[in-house]
Amino acid sequence: MILSNFAKKLNTMNWIILIIAGLFEVAFAYCLGKTKETTGTEMYWWYFGFLLCSTTSFLLLIYAIRSLPIGTAYAVWTGIGAVGTVLIGVLVFKEPATFWRMFFITTLIISVIGLKAVAK
Repeated sequence: MILSNFAKKLNTMNWIILIIAGLFEVAFAYCLGKTKETTGTEMYWWYFGFLLCSTTSFLLLIYAIRSLPIGTAYAVWTGIGAVGTVLIGVLVFKEPATFWRMFFITTLIISVIGLKAVAK
């Protein structure tokens, strides 16, 4: 019983870590986008942010898959990154928010929720 509770807590913790890894993926995409808008020393700071966030994202993903199915974890990680990056693109970088773009992002969100729901 105690071991079962520990395993459940570990599994929950790894889902939280996976979500944080996905958020770092969004952050590294943001940093990469900022490199297009800057020059000189400021641009190198954004490159450094990109390297830091991407490394952190991958390390957290590696840690999270210890108790999560790799296929589901990877799909959730990329889903968080994709949705977050599109939202950053629309809200920060003023990319177009067309109907079809938002429609497919919505289907991606539903798919990620579905994968989480059926993961063992």
